[in-house]
Amino acid sequence: MPRDTDRHYRRPMDASDGRPETPEQRSDRNWSELLQELRVMQTGVQLLTGFLLTLPFQPRFADLSTPQRVGYLMLVVVAALTTGLAVAPVALHRALFRKHLKARLVTAADHMTRAALLLLAVLVAGVVALVFDVVVGTVAGAVTGGAAIVVLVGLWAVLPAVIRARREP
Repeated sequence: MPRDTDRHYRRPMDASDGRPETPEQRSDRNWSELLQELRVMQTGVQLLTGFLLTLPFQPRFADLSTPQRVGYLMLVVVAALTTGLAVAPVALHRALFRKHLKARLVTAADHMTRAALLLLAVLVAGVVALVFDVVVGTVAGAVTGGAAIVVLVGLWAVLPAVIRARREP
């Protein structure tokens, strides 16, 4: 049976989501879960960014058309922004360490992570479009890039919204 207070914190327990925990415990749990998600996302972002940064040093890069080079440079900017957003929660944690602002940290980091996921979808779709554009042609690049963004938005935004809407009270 859940207790009304936690002996260590002497604060009311909140079991509104079925977990009897203090606000501090909830923030700690949410922060740990967010860090796990960031680890997964950062790996993908780093791989894509590394891939993009090596392209200019490949012999075939000189063969890119002007629109392909502009698209490439836009992707480098998106990759840099995505990297910045994916790492920002760690920098924020360092700045707020021991300031008793964990709940605010978790909220801000959540917003940054959501923005980073949006940019990551744009980055993945853009890289797919660029590769198909170079290998097959402009139309194939546009179609596959568009398909990639639709699939990623479906998996990362629409599916969670559907599941959230269908949850039982």
